[in-house]
Amino acid sequence: MVDLAADVCLSAVQSSLSDDVQTLLKEMNSRCTSQKGWSRWNLEKKVEVDPSSSVSLIRVLVKELEKKLKKIHKTHQHMHVIPILHTLYYVVIQSVTIIPTNLYQRVCECLLKLLILPLPYSAVALSTLRSIRMEMTTPGSLYTRRVIAEQNLRSKHFTMQEKVFVLADPAVFSAQLEAQVRASLEASSMFRDTVTMERNVLVHVLHKGLGTDCQSSRLTQTLEVLEDKIVKTYFEEVVEAVEQSIRHGAGGSTAYVHKLQHIQRDVLTADTDDLNKTDCGSVCSGTVSYPEIKFIMWTNEVDLCKYERRRRHLNTCQCCIKCIFPEGNLLANFTLRSRSNSTDKDEDDMGNSEDGEVRRHRGDSSTDDTKRPRNSSLAISRRNAYRKGNSAGRLNLMTENIDACPGSSPVFMEDCRRRTARVVVMGDNRVLGRLTKAYHSIRARESKHLTLTKRLNLQLYYIPVTDVEPPLSSPDRLSLSSLLGRTDPWYNSNINSLRAAIAMQNGQCSNHSESAEQNHFLLDTLCYYLRCGTKPVNLPLYSVKVSSCDVTSVVEEVFVSQLEADIPEFRHLRERFSKPSTRRKNLTVVVYGGVITVKYTETSLSKRKVVRGEAPMSCGVVVTSEPAATTAGEDYLTVRFDRMNPGGNTKIKTQNISIRTMEHRSLSVCLDKDSRRTYTDVQKVEISPCLDPGCSIRSMFTISSERPLPLSKYLNKVLSLPINTFTGVTL
Repeated sequence: MVDLAADVCLSAVQSSLSDDVQTLLKEMNSRCTSQKGWSRWNLEKKVEVDPSSSVSLIRVLVKELEKKLKKIHKTHQHMHVIPILHTLYYVVIQSVTIIPTNLYQRVCECLLKLLILPLPYSAVALSTLRSIRMEMTTPGSLYTRRVIAEQNLRSKHFTMQEKVFVLADPAVFSAQLEAQVRASLEASSMFRDTVTMERNVLVHVLHKGLGTDCQSSRLTQTLEVLEDKIVKTYFEEVVEAVEQSIRHGAGGSTAYVHKLQHIQRDVLTADTDDLNKTDCGSVCSGTVSYPEIKFIMWTNEVDLCKYERRRRHLNTCQCCIKCIFPEGNLLANFTLRSRSNSTDKDEDDMGNSEDGEVRRHRGDSSTDDTKRPRNSSLAISRRNAYRKGNSAGRLNLMTENIDACPGSSPVFMEDCRRRTARVVVMGDNRVLGRLTKAYHSIRARESKHLTLTKRLNLQLYYIPVTDVEPPLSSPDRLSLSSLLGRTDPWYNSNINSLRAAIAMQNGQCSNHSESAEQNHFLLDTLCYYLRCGTKPVNLPLYSVKVSSCDVTSVVEEVFVSQLEADIPEFRHLRERFSKPSTRRKNLTVVVYGGVITVKYTETSLSKRKVVRGEAPMSCGVVVTSEPAATTAGEDYLTVRFDRMNPGGNTKIKTQNISIRTMEHRSLSVCLDKDSRRTYTDVQKVEISPCLDPGCSIRSMFTISSERPLPLSKYLNKVLSLPINTFTGVTL
């Protein structure tokens, strides 16, 4: 009778979870963005409140995967696999309930069958399969590695460390919104204690590894009274056992259990005074603690100008980080902070190499007084010399492109970088434009003097935020978030939908409970994005050369979404023509001769390219990036020539274009809709795909003096900005 009641209760739980999963899948197709993401969050909270339901949820997810496998030939079913896979991974990593072996086997069988899916879906399935298999052979391994990395726990057996930096654009963050979001995210740093984290790892691993043989309550009570250094000793033993089991694979499972039994026996006999001998069940919390999140307003424009003037004297990567990121050398400090704990043999050479670079360039202090475009503090001063780069360093930069190429087999050693910086930018296209400039500067300096890349794994994330209400927000300002949402519907459901939640915090209501729920939703969703969003979508970058009448003075810039160039003296005329009342008047504007000349290579559907040179009667040009992720082909630019009468506007498709003014007129050029990156008094603009400094033809010849490496087919020589999503895209 008791078993029958238990079966009825279990059936009710599974039925409720099945309804939740169906709601979650339907949410992807919903057009209502304000409520997207809440179904996933509510499901996570339900499992967190009742940890015993995690096994039931896994069973429900496996049934859904089996249903999808029957319809695997239908393309529209592929995208629904992604939320199931990520939910499955997230439940397994946080579950404290013992998952039956036969259930693990069902999961692995489904994941193996999903490997026949096209990329990028098969890549997500493969990543999930590897994680599930590791957890199956070494229970508690996913939790252990995640906690050690996110909490920066010191262990000689697993040295991975992570840091989360959230950079918010002050152009869209009001003072009130900044305070609300800062309070939401920095709440993750409260109640953080190293010894407590180590105790949690100990109890979690022993509970998952030993199952019913684990005396969880006695372990918890004993660990509470033990000295911190003794807890540290047992923590190291557990981590060592986990890492050894991972290296040995399925063959090391028996030794792993024996090692955990030995550790439990030692802990329980370490201090038995005043301990309750009765085991009253597990008290282990399965929730992975929040990582430490550093929230920063990206407001270092003054420091940016100051450091940019020193760029001609300092050619080290650390200077670049100081220039681009706020609060000084943000990433370099994180890289060097734990040097004493690093296993890299050349870590100590980093400071010496930087000092040498400073001494070599300190003597060059010449300035250029020639006329240049305004905002000239960002101009690049060229020297008539070529300094040979570090070929080994460039090879290190190439490996990132090779590893990202689908279907390529690993040809280099496993990534040995022990630190990961997860940089999250919040804003619209303007903040991505600033990130683009920072990323390009880092790549350019690393190609000459490798100091950061071989020690730091840089992961980039993007959360769209606007300073106006969503219905009124300009689509151009959020075009990149829309692109990412179309490429990855799960990103659209969970990350693009955060715009509404963040906007609500700008006018936060006085209801304390609702405010706390909003804060937890934002923090939990960010953590979910950081842990599951590991597949990048590559946004192509474009190089811009802006010059004034003096062609020797050139500013080199990059943009990722849009470039606008117009002639200020005609701006008021375009505004008059754009008004309906003005169109009814026969207003005539006479412009003698051509205003601008252009030279471009037109791209057509037939792949034929024709070089054209025209001087249309245009007063402005809008250049928009069209990534291959949305064009199902190759990257190209859409160029719109704006005339006085909007009805005469024309468009072309190209990858390279040169624009020059005539009759002593000048252009005003704005990059990525950012007024802070506006250049005036411009007479010539040259736009072309931005080449990756570390993956050039010269780099390959430098590495091999006889002939290039036979790896050029894997290299994407155009630099892209890799923004992490849940699915990614294969270009």
